[in-house]
Amino acid sequence: MPDVWLAALVYGSGVLIGLLAIDARPAARLGLALLWPLGPAAFVVTLAVLLAASLIAFPIVGLAVLAAAAVWWAAIR
Repeated sequence: MPDVWLAALVYGSGVLIGLLAIDARPAARLGLALLWPLGPAAFVVTLAVLLAASLIAFPIVGLAVLAAAAVWWAAIR
């Protein structure tokens, strides 16, 4: 349960900072303040897409990742 309280505290702090620190109209302030946690999720998705594209664009990287995944899979089995 303490993890939930910590997450709520971080989210609430972000909302408060977003409402007070953003120089925008009230509707934009509210929208940005409530949606700020989507930024890190978008960053992770962007990195995943770039990694997938690099595996296709650069086959050597794809082979290295495939070999590393095979070694990891064999190690955990």
